[in-house]
Amino acid sequence: MKDWEIIADNLSKAGWSWGCVSTINSNGQTIFVADAHRDDGRRFIVRADEILSAFVELEREVLTVTFYLESIHADRERLDL
Repeated sequence: MKDWEIIADNLSKAGWSWGCVSTINSNGQTIFVADAHRDDGRRFIVRADEILSAFVELEREVLTVTFYLESIHADRERLDL
């Protein structure tokens, strides 16, 4: 299994749908666009020069926001006690 496939598998296990396409930009360079989304409306889209870089950035975005939202939720619960 390739490194980007491991990240994609982990996103799927965490409840995220994901996709990735490669395209050519106006300078003739190949770029990769990866996205992850959930039914709750959260969506992330990243682009990079390599597929692994795209998935690493996608994972970072998802984890950063997820942990941030979980910490806010935990703070609210603690304040309600």
